[in-house]
Order: sequence, then structure tokens, then C-alpha cells
Amino acid sequence: MTGMTGYEMFWPIIAHVALVYVLYAVLGLRRDKMVKSGKVRVSDYRENRSEPPESLFVKNSIANQYELPMLFYACCILLYMTEADNLIALVLAWVFVALRYAHAFIHVTSNRIRYRSPLFAAGYVVLGAMWVWLAVWMMFPNG
Repeated sequence: MTGMTGYEMFWPIIAHVALVYVLYAVLGLRRDKMVKSGKVRVSDYRENRSEPPESLFVKNSIANQYELPMLFYACCILLYMTEADNLIALVLAWVFVALRYAHAFIHVTSNRIRYRSPLFAAGYVVLGAMWVWLAVWMMFPNG
């Protein structure tokens, strides 16, 4: 299998970055709503020790986008650099991003661990498969 000819491996990264930006927008909107409703004061966000659940769930989801996804970014870049960014790698990358979107949606809505946890676990496994694909590709670069 040969590497792709373009930058296809970077589109899943861009899609994930878009998710992070959407989450920041949702956080801002929810915090603004909390301030306008009188539930919190703007100064309460200075140290963030008692953030209301409505915005805390979003804040935690944003933090979660800087954990496992950092390994995703590194893997995508390495897949591209080693020319292991073929259809298999690309499909795995898009599945990982789709799972991150689903996980974030649950996180900022119901925040039900029952639904969120399996999505996280599936993303964990898919990302692991990406790293295994990279390792196998580097061990056997010529097929």
C-alpha cells in the first residue's frame, strides 16, 4: 500500500480542532448565560472553584480534548511523514474524530458516563490501532 498523494491525513486533525473551537464557543455561551441569570458573578470564573455544572461539563470536555487527542495529532503527523497515511490510517483517523465528537456531545449534554465511557474506550482502541498500524508500517516498510 502506498501513501496518499495529498494532505488527507490532516483533515481529521482540522475536524478535531473545529470541535475544540465549538466547545470553547459553547463554554462562553453557557458562562454568559450563568452570569446573566445571576447564578454566578464574572469574578467567580477567576479561580473557577465552583463552576456550575452547565459550564463545568463543557470545561471538562475541553480539557479532555487535550489529553488523548495529543497522541492522535502526533500519530497523524508521523503517519504522514512515514507515508503510512493510506486508506486504513485515514479511516481510523476519521473514526477516532467521529468518536471524539460523539463523546463531546454526550459530555456537554447529559454527561451520562454510561454513554460517554464506551465512546472514550472505543476512541482509545481506535487510536491504539493507529499507533499499531504506524509501528507495523515502519517495521515492514516495503510490504
